[in-house]
Amino acid sequence: MVGVPESHTGWTFITSHARVLAVIADNPNVRIRDIAARCRLTERAVARIIADLEQDGYLSHTRDGRTNTYTIEPDKVLRHPAEAGLSVAALLSLLVQDETDRTRKPVGR
Repeated sequence: MVGVPESHTGWTFITSHARVLAVIADNPNVRIRDIAARCRLTERAVARIIADLEQDGYLSHTRDGRTNTYTIEPDKVLRHPAEAGLSVAALLSLLVQDETDRTRKPVGR
């Protein structure tokens, strides 16, 4: 069993909801345990975030045995008035790395 992730103090640029959505966009069959590990959240927090995203129509899931497959609604617009008109797809394009980018070493190292 995975322990509780280290807590983070101070502010961050990206919300936990956006982090969870980005992990799901990267792998629609990802387990809650793995989302929690990548986002440094508890499994309970991830389950609540997924419930929030599903309740507001940003995400849905189908169950196949013990596996969930998540579907993101890419055309749904973000909730905050400052991001009026910005879609989930536009946000995810900034957060989800292409596999080739992930394996490429940064320039200058």
